[in-house]
Amino acid sequence: MCRTLEFSRLHPDIQDRGRNKMTANTYRAAGVDLDAASALKDRIKSVAGMTLGGHVIGRPGFFAGVYERSPEDNLLMAASADGVGTKIAVGQAAGNYKGLGMDLVNHCVNDLLTTGARPAFFLDYIGLGHAEREDAVEIAEGMAEACAAAGCVLLGGETAVMPGLYSGDELDVVGFIAGYVERDDLLGSEDAEIGDVLIGVPSNSPHTNGYSLIRRVFDIDDHPEVLNETEWSPDLGRSLGDALLEPHRSYLDVLTPVLGKIRGMAHITGGGVFENIPRSLPEGFGADIDLSSWEVPPLFRLIQEQGNVDRDEMFRVFNMGLGMVLLASADRANEIMDLVPDSWIAGRVVEREAGLEQVALI
Repeated sequence: MCRTLEFSRLHPDIQDRGRNKMTANTYRAAGVDLDAASALKDRIKSVAGMTLGGHVIGRPGFFAGVYERSPEDNLLMAASADGVGTKIAVGQAAGNYKGLGMDLVNHCVNDLLTTGARPAFFLDYIGLGHAEREDAVEIAEGMAEACAAAGCVLLGGETAVMPGLYSGDELDVVGFIAGYVERDDLLGSEDAEIGDVLIGVPSNSPHTNGYSLIRRVFDIDDHPEVLNETEWSPDLGRSLGDALLEPHRSYLDVLTPVLGKIRGMAHITGGGVFENIPRSLPEGFGADIDLSSWEVPPLFRLIQEQGNVDRDEMFRVFNMGLGMVLLASADRANEIMDLVPDSWIAGRVVEREAGLEQVALI
């Protein structure tokens, strides 16, 4: 279903710049080794596992952790933390900071939502090299706006001025979110069944993942003016910078009506479908993704073509237009899709032998 972009309309200097630099492009070449990152996370999970005790529900590595004070408590606490990666560098190059604050909150809200929880409060960390600046205030304004939209409180945080660690105008932001879910409404990774459908819910951008590769593909660090380019493709309909900096979509409102009708949920973030869908599946289960079921948005096709990126690498790095995946019994699929605008059946849950890739693109 994918259409070919009209790259002949690109300015020759811009077109050649990325392709000459980016033969056989990978996330690893951009400085992010997903295999090494996964191994590091596994080591950290092993260390964290020593602290879990009897109060944690579910296995480590889910999108959010769930905590019970006692088995008699019906109200459970869920919590998660995340950042926005090097999308910060793109925002700085474009002078657009408010959206980064919205990115941070919405990413965390979505991770929390995979447990069925609603957010209660949010905390932030802002690290920077000096305090005489407005960008941190703009980021905070974005966080406040997104928190208000999600019905949660921006409770507090830490603003750390560390000139020995952050040089010049460098900064970083991290968010921490907590919420509550009734025990009977809890979603996790053990309820899916063979034959369940995977219902796709569209993304509106790369959200907060893959920006190290994006910066390399478009040579943004050395040529930030490329963000103002409007001739990349007739399909984008806006500048490259506006497309890349579209804030991470929040799925809270659109998915709340179906929380009692689904068996699980996967937030397609770093690692794409290959790493995130398995987080919502029991051991021995896998997923077949039907690539003919949706049209990959123009921005991702542009990244792939301009950077000469392999198809599987694209699906390992980016959401590819698939922002959330809902797991549901086949007999409830139409009911759910009627409640979630623009959703579609993107695949099915299958049995998969140990040692094989859990997710297959078909």
